[in-house]
Amino acid sequence: MSETQPLPDTLRRALADQPHGALCVAYSGGPDSTALLHALAQLPAARARGLRALHIDHGLHAESDAWAEHCRRFCASLDLPCMVRCVAVATQRGEGLEAAARHARHAAFAAELRAGEILLLAHHRDDQAETVLLKLLRGAGPEGLGGMRERRPLGRGELWRPLLHAITRAQLHDYVAAHELPCIDDPSNADTRLARNRLRHEILPRLAAYWPQAVDSILHSATLSRAAADALRAQWLAAYATLHDAANDSLDAAGWLALSPALREPLLDHWLHAHGLPAPTTAQRAQIERQCAARAGTAPCVRWGRTELHVWKNRLWAHALPPTVDPAWQARWRGEPLALPDGGRLMLRDEHARLPTPLSVRLRQGGERIKPAGNAHTRELRDLFQQAALPPWQRLACPLLYEGDALVAVADRWFSARGRELFDEAGSRPLWLPAK
Repeated sequence: MSETQPLPDTLRRALADQPHGALCVAYSGGPDSTALLHALAQLPAARARGLRALHIDHGLHAESDAWAEHCRRFCASLDLPCMVRCVAVATQRGEGLEAAARHARHAAFAAELRAGEILLLAHHRDDQAETVLLKLLRGAGPEGLGGMRERRPLGRGELWRPLLHAITRAQLHDYVAAHELPCIDDPSNADTRLARNRLRHEILPRLAAYWPQAVDSILHSATLSRAAADALRAQWLAAYATLHDAANDSLDAAGWLALSPALREPLLDHWLHAHGLPAPTTAQRAQIERQCAARAGTAPCVRWGRTELHVWKNRLWAHALPPTVDPAWQARWRGEPLALPDGGRLMLRDEHARLPTPLSVRLRQGGERIKPAGNAHTRELRDLFQQAALPPWQRLACPLLYEGDALVAVADRWFSARGRELFDEAGSRPLWLPAK
């Protein structure tokens, strides 16, 4: 069984070098995570650190319930606890099913990880080579070409890939065969319509036939790219601190555009990821850069998937594309917290206050006018919005408050004399929380 020793030996050394933190294995039931979980279960040092398994049920396959039960049984045979977490895979974000499942899975990992706990993933050398090639084909810079990080913060704990640099897929499968371990065969892993599977089953074997050291060379380049990315990170983080306005979460467009591409691209990605948004493609980046030079008075918008990036007031603003809103929507309101159709909220600042008479909350149709209290003239909302610098993407979702057919308030911004009278009687003012 000498061929099975690289895995337990690697894990034994890794645990000795990383002595702190409880251990949780991301366990899919496939050969890679099965080998990792079984090998750790044989190590007293791992069991002493509260070793457990976490299985994510995506609900995307007819056999997903049976796979979850398989994982429970296998963990029971090892006398290890197994938590099964069901997730809903959102496919409305404009990304592929594979990426959507990955986002749902990692969100569940972050939510379930206990304070100080370490989540172990079974990614190995071949996975890293595939990741680097995929990033290369998508035009990534040093950060992407550095591949997966061995360790990074996750939720209340940390993510760790202890096999990333030392173990191959073949070694894991040899371990499974030698120990006759039961594994799940997910048919999607053989679907070569998926980019990673095409690389795995068709492209990399051909590369290895001509360049036997292809994986070693790819991983060496990844190590160099990671070092370069880490060196650049200190520079673009310093620039980010200058360009980012924490009060409104926007970026100085001209300052961002003036950066070198090596700093500009990772800074933008960092900002977008902080919003929970995906990075743009190379073509979309070029479009953003062109729009930064748009003439004054315009508000260009670049969209990809469910993401919108606006260039407005010489700054960059980004948010998820809001849901489609019925312009005829309306609701009866007396001051209780009200969910708006775009995801925003309307309430009274005093949560216990109520209006003396119910108002109708509606959305803009165009052409609305109001005479603000104390103002001699009736004003078009379009002019008020422009003067108040209300972001264009928030204007259609701005709640308008009507008493009958009379517009008495525009969110928490402008009130007619009658509107002021109503809110004075309620003893509170409205509060509008736009969708983010």
